[in-house]
Amino acid sequence: MGLEKQADRVDPALLRQIEKDLVQIPAGDLAMRDDRIGQDWVAQVPSFRISKMLVTQELFEAVMGYSPSTIKGPLHPVETISWKEATLFCNYLSQRAGLIPCYQFGQQAESFLFDVQANGYRLPTEAEWEYACRAGSAGIRYGELDAIAWYRANSKGSTQEVGQKQANAWGLYDMIGNVWEWCSDIYDATVYGSYRIIRGGGWYDEARGCIVTNRRRSHPVAFKIDDLGFRLARNL
Repeated sequence: MGLEKQADRVDPALLRQIEKDLVQIPAGDLAMRDDRIGQDWVAQVPSFRISKMLVTQELFEAVMGYSPSTIKGPLHPVETISWKEATLFCNYLSQRAGLIPCYQFGQQAESFLFDVQANGYRLPTEAEWEYACRAGSAGIRYGELDAIAWYRANSKGSTQEVGQKQANAWGLYDMIGNVWEWCSDIYDATVYGSYRIIRGGGWYDEARGCIVTNRRRSHPVAFKIDDLGFRLARNL
């Protein structure tokens, strides 16, 4: 189905709700680290907006016309979705809202361009994700794990409906646990090629996997699993 035809299916009321659910995050600096290579750096994060909830199966199906998830539930996070599918979702929403899409897709399966200046819907960058997740906190989590996250010890072997746990200080839910989240960034092009960054921990992870700084990566087209989803972001 073409972009214009698919985008026309999106209910304007749905677009208004998506906009309403975007939380404005203040600008700031973030100290980051990659334990794999022992590197530290400071990221400057401009003010941006990010969805307070993970994208649900209900929302994904309303936009895309299909439901890829393995663990079914309209208010559960969409999962079993590749990075490319998540970015196509962002582009469809952008087109319908009259915004400039953030992603362009080339002839090759792994050929993508990310326009960080475009005003459309997108995945957060890795720095944006961690900065928003921390919400000014300095520890390995923004709260007590059982209060903020669905993980192996309390998830009962499944994703759970979004927004049921305690939000962080900026009003964002499920930033840790429930499902991992795709970010826009390439992890390390010199070593892993087009692999994209994944953050946050999921329902299947032990407590040690559900911390603010955990960084994972995987293939943007081929990889999809039942504890990996995404949330929306936008420039101001």
